[in-house]
Amino acid sequence: MIKNMARSLAALSLVLTPLALPASAQAAPAASAAAQTFPLSHAISQIPVADESRAGYTRDKFRHWNTGLDPADGCNTRAEVLLAEATEAPTVAAGCKVGEGEWLSYYDEQEVTDPAKLDIDHMVPLAEAWDSGASAWHAKRREAYANDQDAATSLVAVTARTNRQKADQDPATWMPPAPGATCRYLAEWTATKLRWGLTADQGEIDAINVYAGGPCETTVVHYTPAP
Repeated sequence: MIKNMARSLAALSLVLTPLALPASAQAAPAASAAAQTFPLSHAISQIPVADESRAGYTRDKFRHWNTGLDPADGCNTRAEVLLAEATEAPTVAAGCKVGEGEWLSYYDEQEVTDPAKLDIDHMVPLAEAWDSGASAWHAKRREAYANDQDAATSLVAVTARTNRQKADQDPATWMPPAPGATCRYLAEWTATKLRWGLTADQGEIDAINVYAGGPCETTVVHYTPAP
């Protein structure tokens, strides 16, 4: 219940409400554990622009799913996210086998009752993270990224169909099919890049700015830098 409430509050924080540019937005976000809040248009400007390289990438360089937030509960990260994001609590069998419950896949606004039809999506895909700076991280930091439940925006339960359509694409080439998901998705994408100190290529920045200056003009980005 507590996890559900935390994730619900995180989602609500992305509701389109007007926000004046804070005084702190005159400088780049500090590299500390302090929470940061910016309008999307300003937040995107805080991401360094750099060319991307996939040289050396393999998915197994990001260890997932690990034992999750609570190693004693017998659930891996995938199962913990399913439990946290369920809108109706699922059954849980021995070995933390998650059964039927109810989830809302916000990418396509589909209600799902069978967890086998859900993927846990990395908001910024592992390959995209590698391209954007994670190639220089040590293995433990990449594992922390791949299992990040300390930010509600990093991992999201969505239909397997939409996750696989997205694959490793950024907002320049893929957006959620549900029109109502656009601004939330861009805010969560931007928050994840800022949280982990990742870069973006120019096409990605340009694509987000199209929305940040239009339909997502009042969207707010909240994030806390990763340890």
